[in-house]
Amino acid sequence: MALSSYSHTFFLLLFVTYISTAAGGLLGVDYGRDASNIIPPQRVVELLKANGIGAAAIYDDDVGVIQAFRDSGIKLVVSLRNEKLADAARDPNYAGTWVWEHVGKFFPATQIEAIAVGNEVLDKRLDLAQHLLPAMQNVYNAVKNLGYADRIKISSPVAFSTVSVSFPPSQGRFRNDLKNLVRQLLDFLQRTDSYFMVNLYPFITYRDVPNIDLDYFLGQPNYPGVRDTANGRIYKRLLDAQIDATYTAMADLGFGVSDTPTATTVGASLQSGVKRKIAVKETGCPNCSSRRRRTNQVTTAGGMLNTSLAEKGCSLWNAQTYNRNLVERMLSGQTGTPLFPNSDMDVYIFSVFNENLKPGAESEKSFGLFYPDGTKVYDMPSFSAAGGGSWCVANPAVGQQRMQVALEWACGQGGADCGPIQPGAACYEPNTVEAHASYAMNSYYQRRGRGAGTCDFSGVGQVVYQRPSK
Repeated sequence: MALSSYSHTFFLLLFVTYISTAAGGLLGVDYGRDASNIIPPQRVVELLKANGIGAAAIYDDDVGVIQAFRDSGIKLVVSLRNEKLADAARDPNYAGTWVWEHVGKFFPATQIEAIAVGNEVLDKRLDLAQHLLPAMQNVYNAVKNLGYADRIKISSPVAFSTVSVSFPPSQGRFRNDLKNLVRQLLDFLQRTDSYFMVNLYPFITYRDVPNIDLDYFLGQPNYPGVRDTANGRIYKRLLDAQIDATYTAMADLGFGVSDTPTATTVGASLQSGVKRKIAVKETGCPNCSSRRRRTNQVTTAGGMLNTSLAEKGCSLWNAQTYNRNLVERMLSGQTGTPLFPNSDMDVYIFSVFNENLKPGAESEKSFGLFYPDGTKVYDMPSFSAAGGGSWCVANPAVGQQRMQVALEWACGQGGADCGPIQPGAACYEPNTVEAHASYAMNSYYQRRGRGAGTCDFSGVGQVVYQRPSK
């Protein structure tokens, strides 16, 4: 159907925030800047907050970008680029200076979640492989010297092409020529209490492998599933199959995943029912949409654009559907997989913008949720409009007197929207100090981007990860 008639049918529910450990992990977006006429970083931060996006990963160490995220409440992954690996590996002082200049000067006001040391070095940049682990160790030591090793994780994104056997998922294996390098990486993650980052693109599998069902690639809820021929488990999402193949490839090297819900520590036995976590550093689907072609694009039932320029699977409908299904799944707490139903995972959706300056086919340039000027590629309501994520509520243990003080401050000096809790208004009932204080404090918390410290109120407030019933 024509884009004009389909755009109101499917909406990407892009909400990025911490979810409770029972609900999974962190959901974020990748923020690349290879585009002409792209909006500046401060406006990007405003754009993310306006759309409820509470986490981002950048591909470099631009201090202007890191500064722009200061006091935003948005979690950030900072990258030490591949071209700096050799210097960081050879010289601990270089790594220490880099960490201070790009992390120490900004943390914790900029909520740096992790440092990605290099990107897809294993497989894609094997010429740098000898530098990867020494660089990671030096960066970790520098972070530890600042006292942040328990708060900032050090990892390195790995391409899924390092996995040579991906189906059946229960038989996943890394490439033989890379096993020793991956084993060294996993050993580092175990020692430093960090997590495994992997870039997963079901789109690429759908595009390149014959007879992959479109609904399987998109993660459609009604898809009947594909059976793992080794253990009989059913996979309704290709992404889940790739995650489980990664887990079992790790296990093949002697590394399971720990049951700690907040970070991955490889080394525990591979048993179903044990909590585990992986970070999907990149995943997404291209939309093959540039503004100059947007009005005459037509999709077919298979999601293909009616143009010879489009790659199989690359369309607005597919991009919107894949991302919508992924976000809805994460927010519902369904982060487990058929092999590990209680597992946790972090997910970063690639990417914020269509990037017209990237080389290659249009699909490489069009993974964005937004055009470079900040307008949406396809519809997605804001986080606050659709709900989900985290809320600030009053702790009943502190007593009504302290809750009353917090209520009055939030409605007065704090600038919270307290109209709905006035007599006769929609949220006046239940007419209790606890309910009204919770409403006012949450209004303040949400308006300030759920930033660190914005739900303190001298110990009255507490952050919860399930929507309050009242």
